[in-house]
Amino acid sequence: MCVAAIAWLAHPRWRLVGIGNRDEFHGRPTAPLDEWDNGIIAGRDLQAGGTWLGIHPAGRFALVTNLRAEGYPKPGMASRGALVTDWLLGQPLGDLAAMNPFNLFVAGPDGAELLTNHPAPQRQPLAPGIHGLSNGSFADRWYKTLRLEAALAEWLVAGYDDPAPLFAALADRTLAPDTPDVELSSVFIANPVYGTRCSTVVLVDDDGQGTIIERSFDASGAATGEVTLAFGWP
Repeated sequence: MCVAAIAWLAHPRWRLVGIGNRDEFHGRPTAPLDEWDNGIIAGRDLQAGGTWLGIHPAGRFALVTNLRAEGYPKPGMASRGALVTDWLLGQPLGDLAAMNPFNLFVAGPDGAELLTNHPAPQRQPLAPGIHGLSNGSFADRWYKTLRLEAALAEWLVAGYDDPAPLFAALADRTLAPDTPDVELSSVFIANPVYGTRCSTVVLVDDDGQGTIIERSFDASGAATGEVTLAFGWP
């Protein structure tokens, strides 16, 4: 997951709205969104076994992004996808310092937090509102993160039910001006080797009725399938 925006208790109708793109090597084996035997609802990284974004009917949501840092990633470190599955199952997160740098957004019955392990492990409670994440620190205001936050805010203000405008925002290929990594600066990355593999929208209303939708893409950037699942939260 390389860019995401989350509306946490930001609108009277919606408890949570989460939108994000997973950017990854197209050759990395992946299973689409499904309900796992342990209750997790998520896609699955078939190489390491974890996931980048998921929900659990116990009222938990999590997503992880890689954090760019000099000297990383290092081979042999624990998979960051396990952070999401452990959180969703209510299990301890383990030794955060043993993983390559990450940002982890979590939400549950006790509130929402951002966790990171670089430059040192820390937890930051998040107030109700719209929060964006990408591959920099939480304080970084990346171009594509700002665009996604703005699109989510506009959707909430307009009072939409239809997730189509959110998927349109996730499909935004506008490149940032004056940036060294221009090819990676858009919300949606179209690249035959490393690019956007899927877009996900999570909607949970004030009554706890939820929907998660995942749209998958091939190496050319064309949509290849879509999965929609309903769930309930306490």
